[in-house]
Amino acid sequence: MLDKIIYLAEARNGAVAVPQRLEQPTGSVADRLGRPLHDLRISITDRCNFRCVYCMPKDVFDKNHVYLPHTALLSFEEITRLARLFVAHGVEKIRLTGGEPLLRKNIERLVGMLAALRTPSGRALDLTLTTNGSLLAKKAQSLKDAGLNRVTVSLDSLDDATFKRMNDVDFAVADVLHGIDVAHQVGLGPIKVNMVVKAGMNDQEIVPMARHFKGTPYILRFIEYMDVGASNGWDLKEVIPSAEVARRIGQHMPLAPVDPNYTGETASRWRYLDGGGEIGLISSVTQAFCSDCSRARLSTEGKLYTCLFASGGHDLRALLRDGRSDEEISSAVAQLWRGRGDRYSQLRTSQTSLPGQALEPGKKKVEMSYIGG
Repeated sequence: MLDKIIYLAEARNGAVAVPQRLEQPTGSVADRLGRPLHDLRISITDRCNFRCVYCMPKDVFDKNHVYLPHTALLSFEEITRLARLFVAHGVEKIRLTGGEPLLRKNIERLVGMLAALRTPSGRALDLTLTTNGSLLAKKAQSLKDAGLNRVTVSLDSLDDATFKRMNDVDFAVADVLHGIDVAHQVGLGPIKVNMVVKAGMNDQEIVPMARHFKGTPYILRFIEYMDVGASNGWDLKEVIPSAEVARRIGQHMPLAPVDPNYTGETASRWRYLDGGGEIGLISSVTQAFCSDCSRARLSTEGKLYTCLFASGGHDLRALLRDGRSDEEISSAVAQLWRGRGDRYSQLRTSQTSLPGQALEPGKKKVEMSYIGG
């Protein structure tokens, strides 16, 4: 049973509840469904230099769009303090996201601060970053030097016309591929390449992408087009199921399933039978993986989201800036995670039967560009 809570700062600045009885972290905390807190994804900017149609469409995020002021963003010191508290509760992997995280000035300094953290058993964190690759060639060496382990790069097509239509800023495929190669050369790996597949827009690129990355050091992952937020006009009929992706590739390059690397891995793994490497399939629409989800998400201005499809977050920044102690903030985090029961994708899979049908009509979900993938 959860301890009784009292609201120390909510009336004044929206801070989350702090338990009456404070506690010391034990290195492990589980939610209502028994899922541990293992991964923390931190969005460090709400800005992006791409206008991808499934994330930040230009008709919504236009020149008049208002971004968060710099004073609203968590400082590097605040991010590191929160990360340290999450690590004490069992987090072993931190992923920096955005927006486009490489747009955040002096990001290398933040990477260095996070790389110095250690788990309760003394291990270094698995420190990763997701990027659109536009600045990767320029930043790769300094990120590696600062302590970043690896990167995941978004790339939705090898065809320039298709890719430019999707990123909507006329950015060329060759520049992303160059960034990937530079990242590999400096040792940021294994590198994963994420392709969001949207029917009628880039699904013709499934097999060409597989052919291109087969036999390389890079792991290509196909992501079902998801109903994150409301800006992308998601429609179920535009989703290409992962099973269809595997079928199309398998017709040309036979595949076989592979066991997951760890419990809660987002992508199902498939290997080429001829030894040419592997691909991943992320099936959050057709094969929800909520039952193993161990990911917490921290927004750019310090709100904790316990689900990618959440409609609201919990304001940890207010606690930071209200002078609350580590013990108070840590106890609040533990209580929030213990109360977590999110399983949106499972419910959507069981309830959504019509194209475009919403699980909770009228309920606005957090945008992908705000919280990261």
